[in-house]
Amino acid sequence: MRRLPVYLVLDVSGSMQGEPIEAVRQGVQLLISTLRKDPYALETAALSVILFDAKARQAVPLTELMAFQAPKIEAGSTTSLGAALELTKTCIEREVQKTTADAKGDWKPLVFIMTDGHPTDDWRRGLDVFRQAKTGLVIACGAGPDADTTVLKTITEAVVSLDTADSSTIGAFFKWVSASISTSSKKVDLTKADSSEINELPPPPPQINLVT
Repeated sequence: MRRLPVYLVLDVSGSMQGEPIEAVRQGVQLLISTLRKDPYALETAALSVILFDAKARQAVPLTELMAFQAPKIEAGSTTSLGAALELTKTCIEREVQKTTADAKGDWKPLVFIMTDGHPTDDWRRGLDVFRQAKTGLVIACGAGPDADTTVLKTITEAVVSLDTADSSTIGAFFKWVSASISTSSKKVDLTKADSSEINELPPPPPQINLVT
C-alpha cells in the first residue's frame, strides 16, 4: 500500500512555554482526530512528529493514523532548526519506501515546519543536508512576531506566518495543515499523481498570512 508520508517538524524551544506549547499539543490532537474522519487520509496518510529545542528528536516515527499516539510535548531551551532539518532528512531516507522494479514506493513526503524564533544552530548546514532528501511540498510557518521568515523563505517558497503564537492562531494553523493533508491524500488516491505534483493547498484562513 503506497503511503503519503507527512512530517511535522515542531519548535518546542523555551519561548514556546505556556500557551503556545499547549496550543501545539491540542493542535496535534485536533489534526489526528480530523484526519481519522477522512477516508482518503485514513487510507494513505502516515504521520511522523519531529520536535526540536536544544537538540532535535523524532518523537513519533512514521505511523499510520489509526495507530498514531500523540507524543509528550514539553517546551525546552534553544532553537536547533538545522539539527531538525538534518534529522528530517535521515528519517525520510529510513522510513519512506522507495520505488523498485517490482513495486511503487510511497508518495513523496509532505513536510510542515513550525517555529517561533530564530535558529540558534548552523541551520544552513542542516538545510544543505535536508535538500538531499526527496520531498514533495515543504511548508514552513513562522509563529508569532519573533519568527524569522527570511530563514524560512530560504528553506522553501511556501511560507506562512502567524501574527501571534496563541491558541487560536496555532489552532487555525493545525486545522489548515489537516485540510492540506486531506486534500493531498484525496488527490493522490484519486489521480495516482505523484505527490510532487501536489502544489495546490487549500487557501489558508484569515489568521494565517502568506509570506511572499
